[in-house]
Amino acid sequence: MQILYLHQFFITRAGMGGTRSYEFARRFVARGHRVRMVTAGEGHSTVDGIDVVGVPGAYSDYMSATASSDRDRMLAFGRFAAAATAAALRGPRPDVIYATSPPLTIAVPALAAAARWRAPLVFEVRDLWPKAPIQMGALANPRLQRQARALERQAYQRARRVIALSPGIRDGVIATGVPAGKVVLVPNASDLDLFRPAPPPERFLVSYFGTMGEANDLNAVIEAARLLPDVPFVLMGDGKRRAELQRSAPANVEFPGPAAGKEEVAALAARSSACLTFFKDVPVLATNSPNKLFDTFAAGRPAIVNMDGWMREVVEYHDAGIYVPAGDAAGLAEKLAWLRAHPEAVERMGRNGRALAERDFDRDLLAGRALAVLEEVAR
Repeated sequence: MQILYLHQFFITRAGMGGTRSYEFARRFVARGHRVRMVTAGEGHSTVDGIDVVGVPGAYSDYMSATASSDRDRMLAFGRFAAAATAAALRGPRPDVIYATSPPLTIAVPALAAAARWRAPLVFEVRDLWPKAPIQMGALANPRLQRQARALERQAYQRARRVIALSPGIRDGVIATGVPAGKVVLVPNASDLDLFRPAPPPERFLVSYFGTMGEANDLNAVIEAARLLPDVPFVLMGDGKRRAELQRSAPANVEFPGPAAGKEEVAALAARSSACLTFFKDVPVLATNSPNKLFDTFAAGRPAIVNMDGWMREVVEYHDAGIYVPAGDAAGLAEKLAWLRAHPEAVERMGRNGRALAERDFDRDLLAGRALAVLEEVAR
């Protein structure tokens, strides 16, 4: 089967960010399929058997995109959509098209390629756009909002299947009028070979790894660190808010910068006692399916989440972490102090998280589920 895979942010383990498209694509190749990946970048290359077609003029990683202004980011998304459309309209003819959003503008080359090749489209929704940028205030123009909603509807209608990464995203897609039977849940995944449980660290350490943008409420983390001066915090990553956070942080907060690769993130998780998955208190963000949560499960560390939705349900139901309301710095400090005083709870939650990752979120399992959707529509 020839798969045309469209994703602006194609990142391998050598980069920083979500590696879902890379991990899925290399597994598709390993199962005998051919994958042509159209992404932001320069030139044409082969990566682990994946035919990677890079198109210039756009952000190639989401962390860089979030560090720019809303206007510049939107313009870059538009440039990529135009260049990716030209690339997607060139051969070879695909048996199926797999497009992953955000940005929602990926629907432009997806729809064009589906029409050009008369091939079935599977549209993947990793975040609910345009709902997320509208609620975040990044897409304030009413005319652009209407256009974005129209593009969203068109992508859902044209797609044979819509893959949602969380129950909340699935419900959001269905709420637009998509039949429930058309939407398939394939959440983010845990890389069990990369993130592994390690012996408990000698000193209680709290970590965060990922983007430090407008969508990530890390102010409460800084304030909690101020209330726990003898607890080290490590915030690894980059983004629009990093410099501001670093200026206001107490001495027990370390900012090592963006990771050189996923191995560095795995090493940080291994020496952590608990790992944070934090977002701004915006309703749509509670539907997210963040990579860092599944990395935390795989590492066998308690996950501290601040979204009152399916993330809270997962960690509390499986006793794999703790929920703290967004913005509650005192509550976060209190929960972290409790964990430090109860190492047996830290060990139990970490063990439960790893078991959950192995049972429900193994990358091989979920790549197989996504591939089954592609094979079904291709038939």
